[in-house]
Amino acid sequence: MEGQEHLKKSKVIKIDSKKSWEHYISYATNQNYLVVVHFSAFWCVPSILMNSFFKELASNYQDVLFLTLDVDEVEEIASKMEIKAIPTFLLLSGGIPVDKIVGANSDEIRKRVDHFIQSTPS
Repeated sequence: MEGQEHLKKSKVIKIDSKKSWEHYISYATNQNYLVVVHFSAFWCVPSILMNSFFKELASNYQDVLFLTLDVDEVEEIASKMEIKAIPTFLLLSGGIPVDKIVGANSDEIRKRVDHFIQSTPS
């Protein structure tokens, strides 16, 4: 399947439209994957600084889908997910938000993602 191949090649997938958001959320839900989303903006320095951390975090988890989304490019999704500040990291299970981390605190993000993954049945 194309989505599965893409997941293996790229650890962090850039969401650039509502359609791609729906595709990957649906894919993750069908595959029973947890999802971690980095809501960012090209002009936000803390967001940009979190990109390498987010890639490194993604490389540590095989069955978790890591998405990045620029709030200015895909405003409709950012609004729907109630993103009020950036960077924001959203953790989803079954397409439903279960945790939200606001700010560029890599230790807190790592701790919450670890907890999210360990506490969610596979």
